[in-house]
Parts: sequence; C-alpha cells; structure tokens
Amino acid sequence: MIVATTYVVYAAWQWSQFTVKSWDLSIFAQLLDNYARMQPPIVNIKGDGYNLLGDHFHPLLALIAPVYAIAPHAFTLLAVQAVCFAIAAAMFTRTATRSLGTVAGGVLLGLAFGFSWGLQYAAEAQFHEIALAVPLLTCSLSALLERRDLATVLWAAPLVFVKEDLGLTVAIIGLLVAYRSRKPLGLWLAVWGVGWFAIAVFIVLPLLNPQGSWAYASNANPLTLLADPGGLFHPSKGLTLALILVISGGLILRSPIALVLLPTLAWRFLSSNHGYWGPSWHYSAVLMPIVFVALLDAINRGPTSRWTWLRSYSRHGAAIAVTAATVLLPTLPLWSLLSPNSWDQPDRADAATTILEAIPAGSSVETDIGLMSYLVDDHDVYWLGNSNPTPDCILIDRIAGGTPHEWGSALEVATRLHPGATYRPIAKHSGYELACQ
Repeated sequence: MIVATTYVVYAAWQWSQFTVKSWDLSIFAQLLDNYARMQPPIVNIKGDGYNLLGDHFHPLLALIAPVYAIAPHAFTLLAVQAVCFAIAAAMFTRTATRSLGTVAGGVLLGLAFGFSWGLQYAAEAQFHEIALAVPLLTCSLSALLERRDLATVLWAAPLVFVKEDLGLTVAIIGLLVAYRSRKPLGLWLAVWGVGWFAIAVFIVLPLLNPQGSWAYASNANPLTLLADPGGLFHPSKGLTLALILVISGGLILRSPIALVLLPTLAWRFLSSNHGYWGPSWHYSAVLMPIVFVALLDAINRGPTSRWTWLRSYSRHGAAIAVTAATVLLPTLPLWSLLSPNSWDQPDRADAATTILEAIPAGSSVETDIGLMSYLVDDHDVYWLGNSNPTPDCILIDRIAGGTPHEWGSALEVATRLHPGATYRPIAKHSGYELACQ
C-alpha cells in the first residue's frame, strides 16, 4: 500500500506540473483507447494508421483495456503502473520474509525493492509496457528461489507477450529450471521463450510494421558498437552495473539467478542507442526483481561458503541492501516530492490550461510533445514530426515541446506542414501557440 500510494502521489505531482517526459504515455493511451473499444491497436501519434504491434510486441497490454474503458484517461496508466510496482513489492516482501525468517527484515527489504532506483526511474519516465513485466518476473523468480518449478514456468511464460526481448529472459529462466530440476519442463520454457522471440522479431513485427522490418533492427547491430571502443566502454554502462552491485552489496555475483540479467543487459549495452546504456528511463525496471531475488538466493547460499568473511558478510546482506537503497534515495526521482515548493503551481500552468480549453472539442490536433498527454484523452492526436492528414488544429510548445525553433509560430508551422490548408491563430500564451482551420 505504501509503494502504490507513493507512486500514485508522484504521478499526480508530475501531472500537476505538466511534466511530459516523452510521447510514450500518449502513445499507450491511444493504444489502450483502441483496445478498450475492441479496435485494432492503431496509434496515429506514431504515424497515420500506424499499428503499434509493428513497433513492439505487446499483446498482454490488452489486459489493461477494461481498466482504461472505465477510466479513459492518460493518468489511469500511471496509476496502473504504480499498482503493478506495488504488487511486485508485496510479492517480493512475502518471499523475503519467508527467506530471511523475519518479518522486519522482509518488510524493509521489500521497501528497498519497491523504491529501488530501477523502479523510480521507470516511474519518472511515465507508463511503459514493462510495468506488467515487473510483477510477473517477481513472482516467477520468487518461485524459482523456492524451488516451485511449475509456478516458475507459469509466471514466466506470459512475459513473452509483454515485449519481444523478454523472450530471451524467459529462456534463461527456463534453463535455470532445467539445470536444477533435470526435468524437461525448464527446457520447454526455454524453447517457448526463444520461439516467441523469433516469431515476434522475424514475423509479427516486420509483418505489421509500415516499413516491413523490425523497427529496432539497426539498434541491435553490435558490430556498429564494436567499431567504437568509446561507446563499447561508455561510463553510463559502468554506472548501471555499479548501481546493480551497490544495491545488492555485490552478493548477486554468487547467485545463478543473476544470469537472468544477461539478456536485458546484453541488448542494452550492445545497442548503438546510448539512451539504453544508463540507469535512467524505464529500461532497468525489469532488472530490479532479478537483482533482489538473486540477493535473497546469495544470502541463503552464504552459510555454505568456505570463506569465513563471506559467510559473515552474507548474513548482513539484507541490511547492506536496505542501507544502500536508503543512501541512494536523495539522488532518485521520488525525492523531488520532498523538495521545498515542489507542489507550487508551475509558471506556465495557467497558460497550459487556457490553451487546452481553447481547442474545439473533438477536433484533431497535430502537436509536439509539450501538452500531448493532456490532449490524447478526447482528441485525435498526431505528432507533427510525421506526415499526417490535415488536422483541425496545430498546437506547439515553443519552449519545451521539441518543435524546431526555426519553424516559427504555430501559423508558420501549419503553413509549412499543410500548405494547402488555411489556418488562423487562435491563442498564444507563455510559449504555447494554437492555430486552427
């Protein structure tokens, strides 16, 4: 409950501050709106008629559609993500309590998990499909720790429908089950994971993508990075690894469960996209269940070590992890809630509200990311970086929306993008500009 409430409050704070981290929240809101209406996953923000199943393989997101149908609002997705993180934290707390043999230790380690850096950065980045992966991974790996093979497999299997790369993560879990149990169940899970990865990457995504190919294939070419030693050993990768070791006290190096980290770290670190390398954004959220369950496994293995110092160190593993998580808190996004004047109304809040109210109800809007998340609930929204049909209105944020400064005013942007249409200026406030036909 503490974890869910905190993340919902943080989301409310972001929303009140008109914080838009990227176009992703708007994309998922458009997606869920179509799923809720039993329509194909067409997301016009990505391009007119763009099928989002050609971008990332995400069938499990359809499970959120009934929730979105009840509360059709972009903020709903932020609340859903908060609940997903809270469920994962609760499940891990139960596992930690059983593993450590103490309620206090389990609760404290559960809070360290719930407020870990990977989850906080994911919350800061707003909603992404990996929200569903966090509780599934937590339950699967908790079952793996407790040697419940069937439960491990059943919780891991749906991960292939969250995002295409998670098929490889599922495969590693399957191999761990197979190695320990010497039974075919784990091998079947590994085949399931690799099979769905291949189906998603080589069949579904190219088939549904407008370009006829996997959209992220160019990022997945490690040869590009190998030719650039500076990128291969970039400090941001070291920071990500350092944070993994810090919150686990380095103990995860003793656990085979840590091998489940490898697929995600591999595709991120071998990608040519530097945005994948560091600890920020949502890319490390799926690492947190792996790290914390591997920590429990390492603590359990401590008494079997032949080194006295390691046996002693392992006994204090939970305390070390809780201490590390506490020390990191002031550097992480949730700490913003405690900053002086953090809940003060931002300077442009009134202007944003005024400009949004000036947009005719039900009109189609072509816009940058500035106020995109606040439009997507009741407007057909397009991103102005694509070739789009002529919209009813053009809205830009000349301060923080990302529209090239040299494009000029909203009227000039409208003329540039749709020279055959006639627009007139409607409103202009604090950098926000609106022009409509």
